[in-house]
Amino acid sequence: MVREDGKRNFALREEDGSEPSEFSGNMPRQAALKAARTLDPAPSEEEAQRTTLRLREKGTRKVHEYEGWAWKDSAPEVDEADDDFWLNDLSDITKANVSKQGIEYLDEE
Repeated sequence: MVREDGKRNFALREEDGSEPSEFSGNMPRQAALKAARTLDPAPSEEEAQRTTLRLREKGTRKVHEYEGWAWKDSAPEVDEADDDFWLNDLSDITKANVSKQGIEYLDEE
């Protein structure tokens, strides 16, 4: 269901059908990227293990399936004049990427 601000809620589905986490975004990919960032990050993108992420759009029977992976990267250097100067305290950040595999529709129960 779409909220007033245009965002939609997506529940991360486990293999057993449980939905322990919820992510929001304007598009399913945005929520999938947020979910991918919670994965255990690899030292580099090339070494990152691909994981299947299944996100059910709340209020529907649609399940968006993505392949996701995460890795550590060095934080960008930021000038103290910028608003993001607090990033200088970070040595590593987690980056993530996803690739859409398709949409599945759950059977009516």
